[in-house]
Amino acid sequence: MEIYKEFGFDAAHFLPHVPEGHKCKQMHGHTYHLRVYIQGTPDPDSGWIMDFKVLKDTVLPLIDQVDHRLLNEIPGLENPTAENITIWFWDRIKKGLPLLSRIELKETPTTGVIYDGK
Repeated sequence: MEIYKEFGFDAAHFLPHVPEGHKCKQMHGHTYHLRVYIQGTPDPDSGWIMDFKVLKDTVLPLIDQVDHRLLNEIPGLENPTAENITIWFWDRIKKGLPLLSRIELKETPTTGVIYDGK
């Protein structure tokens, strides 16, 4: 069984390695939506896989690091493609939430990345 929680943040970025003339080479912003999935078996006593507060308390400090920021200035995000942003989150969330099963990052309402650590 999986549970999930969604988070949102606004940030600017530019993609330094795309060809000249590509619109993403210029600084621009997105309203990102991050969905974090935890997989496990509900505890027989609590009935929970995990307390959503634990999930929230682990992810919100990371959201605070990127919200209303220029992502290119954050260590590890010098090339902030959606794929690289997703890996950045994964690496940090996984340390605090070993039951992490996958994350989804939506850059726009119709585009995003799904990552399970592989």
